[in-house]
Amino acid sequence: MDTQVKTRAAIISVASNLCLMIAKFVVGLLSGSISVISEAIHSGNDLIAALIALFAVKESSKPPDDRHPFGHGKIENMAGTIEALLIFVAALMIIKEAVEKIRVGGQSIEPTWGLFIMGISALLNLAVSSYLLKVGREHHSIALEADGMHLRTDVYTSLGVFVGLLLIKITGLQIIDPIVAIMVAFLIIKAAYELTRKAFVPLLDTALEEQHLQAVQHVLAEHQYRYVEYHDLRTRRSGREAHIDLHLVIDPQTSVQEAHNLCDAIEKSINERVPFSSVLIHVEPGEEIYSNAKTAERQEL
Repeated sequence: MDTQVKTRAAIISVASNLCLMIAKFVVGLLSGSISVISEAIHSGNDLIAALIALFAVKESSKPPDDRHPFGHGKIENMAGTIEALLIFVAALMIIKEAVEKIRVGGQSIEPTWGLFIMGISALLNLAVSSYLLKVGREHHSIALEADGMHLRTDVYTSLGVFVGLLLIKITGLQIIDPIVAIMVAFLIIKAAYELTRKAFVPLLDTALEEQHLQAVQHVLAEHQYRYVEYHDLRTRRSGREAHIDLHLVIDPQTSVQEAHNLCDAIEKSINERVPFSSVLIHVEPGEEIYSNAKTAERQEL
């Protein structure tokens, strides 16, 4: 069910981007507007990103296998990083075309159809991006979140182009068109930077987000009366998967069954608070530590 929801969201993104890309290219070429053509390039970039997200969602949902014993979660992070690089490339292409138009000039543009397609684009991308971000966060999909962030940037850039074309219609100043295109490009670069930071960093096996790390620590605190101490707590994120391991020091008189039950209880509590988590606990006897603790208790009494 989880995979079906994410796949449906990715397919909706592909379809909307394909329609918008075609419409923007047609209107941009007919009107001669470099800002509209820049938006068509942006939508083409969005289409590629949506296809990558669709592939990543399907692949990352595959269960672990012999070659990938920790699953395929990092495929989503790789997809997000590729999307960010594509956004950078699109922004540079837009800047190049806009600077060239400022330098040599270009044909006068008729903004009416551009205004129409930019308005439609902003509304459609707002709806689709909101849906993608919602599904991505609910199902812990970095690829869908990246796609949603990508499209949300398109909302702002479409509105920017809309305002630029409106000013051209009112004032007749053609120079506004390439200037707006350059502003669009810088907004795209900002989005690419934020996406790169979000998608690439987890590839370096960074720790879980602070709220999830605190959830793990709270679970351990709830069970602390049943063990001596814990140490070497390590966490990492792999796509939606959260990997957690730690060493648990227990009373050496504890039976194997009791230790097993304790680990099961801790794992279950963590699974309930950290979605898609995999927990590994290494049990150690705490002979010296435990004896010292008991001695201190007796002295207090």
